[in-house]
Amino acid sequence: MTLSTHHDAIVVGLGALGAATLNQLAQRGARVLGIDQFDPPHDLGSSHGDSRITRLAVGEGDEYVPFVQRSHAIWRELEARTGMPLMTTTGGLVLAPRDRVAEHHGKSDFVRRTIACAERFGIAHEVLDAAGIRARFPQFHLQGDEIGYLEHEAGFVRPEGAIGAQLAVARSLGAQTRSGERVLAVEPVGNGDTVRVRTDKASFTADRVVVSAGAWLPGFLGEHARADWQAHFSVHRQVMHWFDTGSAAADFAPGRFPIFIWMFGDGQEDYMYGFPSSDPAQPALKVATEQYVDATTPDTIERTVDPAETAAMYRERVAGRFPQIGGRALKARACMYTVTPDRRFVIDELDGLPGVLVVSACSGHGFKHSAGLGDAIADRVLGRSSTLDLSPFARRRLLEKTPG
Repeated sequence: MTLSTHHDAIVVGLGALGAATLNQLAQRGARVLGIDQFDPPHDLGSSHGDSRITRLAVGEGDEYVPFVQRSHAIWRELEARTGMPLMTTTGGLVLAPRDRVAEHHGKSDFVRRTIACAERFGIAHEVLDAAGIRARFPQFHLQGDEIGYLEHEAGFVRPEGAIGAQLAVARSLGAQTRSGERVLAVEPVGNGDTVRVRTDKASFTADRVVVSAGAWLPGFLGEHARADWQAHFSVHRQVMHWFDTGSAAADFAPGRFPIFIWMFGDGQEDYMYGFPSSDPAQPALKVATEQYVDATTPDTIERTVDPAETAAMYRERVAGRFPQIGGRALKARACMYTVTPDRRFVIDELDGLPGVLVVSACSGHGFKHSAGLGDAIADRVLGRSSTLDLSPFARRRLLEKTPG
């Protein structure tokens, strides 16, 4: 087995967060290697499906806002550098019943939390009642008791394009990447100042290693006898559906229709989110929901979406809320959420291996933060200061909540 040239850093996993970290390390002049068992961008993990929501006011917590703000700047920098369209500003609507406490990503009263966050950070927005929502967006069929938060700078990011652009820029700056290569071990060398990464094809060393394995992270930690870490993560199958907009295509195009998050009842699953069409050649309303009951793994997930799942999505969530949309589905895709008990990220050094940083921008709201997180992670790996604070994502807060 050939030992490569030593690297400043190795990034294991090149999805949303891995690609962002690789790019930022390369931008800082580091000798960096990225390894992925597939050929990213791909549709086997969590970072695919044509579009991902981005919004500046983050009801999940104020600690996230600086990362999504930085991400927006990075997407625009990447667009200028590569000529690729990555982020589309459509406006974003978060709505729920006015007098009931709706929950999203583990946070109750999510609309008002989002409004308060926008006010604290000076994010341009409007607060609408049902009449205001109808006047602005007649595509929504409302009950009449809604409150809505409308953010002007929200929109969507194209995940495959964003990952591809960051990898391309990283390579242009000297980063090495190896795809189709599975990591078998991450282990200390000598006194632990160096870390070895062994794959099924070669072996490499580095000063620091970033493990950004996404839905493969729990299995990776288990294989490395880190059951205490592994217990913090569970993986859940999620399904996205694209419904033909038919003669209403213009009404669901960017500029006429926003990204939205709609909590319409009291239950955790009384919820859906969606997007304007991202493909003019095949206009569609993309919608999805979330489930946290049934766990899976990357090896056992059912990747095929049964037509009955799409029919249920239309019947239970779309038909009564978007009268212009018929039940014809253009496609459906499954992806995976890696979830922590408190629905927050984990970014921390692996106990006993301080040269290894485990990073998981997980729990269903990670992509919009990924570019900014990569910026902060690169500084941390290289021992530089950053204006972005990663401390809220330390693992210790999960240990403090563990009984016994």
